[in-house]
Amino acid sequence: MSDTLPALRSTLSELVALDTTSSRPNAPLVELARGRLEAAGFQVERVPYRDAAGVEKVNLIAVKGGGAGERAGLVLVGHTDCVPYDAAWTDALRLTERDGKLYGRGACDTKGFIACALHAATHYAGPLRSPLMVLLTADEELGCEGAKHLVAQGKGRARHAIVGEPTRLVPVRAHKGYCLAEVEVLGREGHSAYPDEGASAIFRAGRFLQKLETLARTRLREERDESFEPPFTTVNVGLIGGGKAPNVISGACRFTVEWRPIPRQPQERVMELLESIRHELVRDEPGYEARIRLLRADPAVDTRADAEVVRVLAELSGNAPITVPFGTEAPQLTELGAEAVVFGPGDIRVAHQTGEYVPMEDLVRCEAYLSRAIAHFCGAAVPDSGR
Repeated sequence: MSDTLPALRSTLSELVALDTTSSRPNAPLVELARGRLEAAGFQVERVPYRDAAGVEKVNLIAVKGGGAGERAGLVLVGHTDCVPYDAAWTDALRLTERDGKLYGRGACDTKGFIACALHAATHYAGPLRSPLMVLLTADEELGCEGAKHLVAQGKGRARHAIVGEPTRLVPVRAHKGYCLAEVEVLGREGHSAYPDEGASAIFRAGRFLQKLETLARTRLREERDESFEPPFTTVNVGLIGGGKAPNVISGACRFTVEWRPIPRQPQERVMELLESIRHELVRDEPGYEARIRLLRADPAVDTRADAEVVRVLAELSGNAPITVPFGTEAPQLTELGAEAVVFGPGDIRVAHQTGEYVPMEDLVRCEAYLSRAIAHFCGAAVPDSGR
């Protein structure tokens, strides 16, 4: 298949063997990458922080070429953390091969890309007219926390970014944002035999949810971006809870609202709609009380289809750029000044599940495309336009 496959498979095996579930430290993987990058002449910076549970996490910034403070011509971005795996998957941390596919937790999301990025970056032998950067982040699966720390510190600036995610080697130029809010509806507890003596928070929450569903199916669908499927901001309520016992009128009910805004729609649009529902219910029902708290607001990304980094990956892969509804770290790289494209081996539909895998052919092609992208953006060569 390719003389690079044994090296890629070996690196991926080492990466998969490291348990980088988001709840655990990612330092072992960072140190593995650090050793290889420093040996290839990269200047490496560890950027540590502690997560909400107090666990130390590390972002890694490796740069080669250029002068001090010069913005990188290209950055290859991979997140080091993985989702948890089922204990019944006994080979989760051991790379196994079957039918041209390599199985293991993170093989697809996104250690396959990291293996390709490390190989392409450390084996590039040409002169660098512009700095090349490799950026490894922590806690992408928990809300892109590592990338957000970098944005806050202004670290990781580049002109062009390839953000590694399993896209089947199809360049993704745009995706929706990701936002969460918690709504707490309050009532008045009492004996269920005397319903008029209390006020059910669960019934009140039901009235709130009915109005939210109506808005989601009407007003939010009026604002459209036909490049997406579905072409409008979507809303979901995936968590709800409340009450103490079957014979107690519930005093509180909480639910979580998730929405994925289309690009160019204000992130606060759904928050405004939630507040409008609350005001309407308070107006119609004296004593109605609800509290709304924003939990997360990640922006959409919308890189132009004719942006150079999109065009180069499309020419290299032979695949036209697309949009997707799921989120990545591309918005954070955009905040840091890069034109960003999401690209990588494997299929997102097999990520986050037992038996996650990446096709070996995808690894070989991805490494070749990244090598040519490095030459295009940082070296003197211009990549071929075919496969």
